[in-house]
Amino acid sequence: MKIAQISPLVESCPPTLYGGTERIVSYLTEALVADGHEVTLFATGDSVTDAELVAPHDVALRLDPAVKDQLPHQLMMLDEVKRRAEEFDILHFHTELTHFPVVREMSRRSVTTLHNRLDLPDLKPFYEFFSEMPLVSISYSQRAPMPDQVNWAGNVYHGLPKDVLPFTAKPKERYLAFIGRIAPEKGPDKAVEIATRSGMPLKIAAKIDAADRSYWDEAIQPQIAGRKDIQFVGEIGEAEKGEFLGNACGLLFPIEWPEPFGLVMIEAMACGTPVLAFDAGSVREVIDEGRTGFVVNGVEESLAAVRRLDSLDRKTIRETFERRFTVERMMRDYVEIYQKLLDQRRATSASIPMSATARKGSAAEPAGFPSNWRG
Repeated sequence: MKIAQISPLVESCPPTLYGGTERIVSYLTEALVADGHEVTLFATGDSVTDAELVAPHDVALRLDPAVKDQLPHQLMMLDEVKRRAEEFDILHFHTELTHFPVVREMSRRSVTTLHNRLDLPDLKPFYEFFSEMPLVSISYSQRAPMPDQVNWAGNVYHGLPKDVLPFTAKPKERYLAFIGRIAPEKGPDKAVEIATRSGMPLKIAAKIDAADRSYWDEAIQPQIAGRKDIQFVGEIGEAEKGEFLGNACGLLFPIEWPEPFGLVMIEAMACGTPVLAFDAGSVREVIDEGRTGFVVNGVEESLAAVRRLDSLDRKTIRETFERRFTVERMMRDYVEIYQKLLDQRRATSASIPMSATARKGSAAEPAGFPSNWRG
């Protein structure tokens, strides 16, 4: 198959530091190439790939101080995708919703993986308006707020290369780990409280976005300043992640938002490290309770679960990762979706005369404005 993978331009593929979406795009792209598909990756010029790379910008937009507005760069990339669309069997978008108006007329040739939360109120009328666009969720819980008429092409859980993070049978240290982003919804304050009250050291590896700087300055930094039992190591990349997660007794994932997937949970599992997660979003779809971790409600339940982390077998956790969350499984799931969409497009082209493809209710026709829209 000839496949275009269209990545956000915020980070490179793969990212040098933080960046879940671009990391998954990279893993998927390389797995598709290894499987024999012809893949073109639309991403930043500092990306590393065996696919053909089309780079609208030299470096990750987040790391380029000259970039003040990312949207123009995204739109220029989308114009290039549209210009070359006929070259591909499938256009696989990972850019959330910015491309919908551009590729709507090619909806049968496209599929979009939604990587972010879908519970924000302005999204429902948007997806009702573009209801013909094929979508992929990354957890079933992610779908909950969406309108009924959404065109779901499938659900695909994230996956990692088996060798990207090493298995650690016996951690060299004894601490709890928090990794990700310093933001209220990620729960770093809860991680500090859990570690403090359980008497366990805590290591925090996280980035601090400009939007969350005041939260760090006012809510987190004062709690950990001068403490020897809590270490803030900052933002880390792939090379450091294996040691950071592998040597932890457990990963704390005290989220307070509808997490669409939670890539760090399976990164911990790849290392054999159990996960202690709050019951929100995708958590129960990812964690096998009592096998790969514990799902809890709040800090009090977390304190009891911390004492049970050592009871989980790290080899079993790694085996569960290999069974459920490898990039090979993710790639196969996507290829199945690609083939289904390709077969549907061929069948539609063979059975519907050109003059009839725009009739009301056909897949080629936009859904139109929602009934409650006022122009």
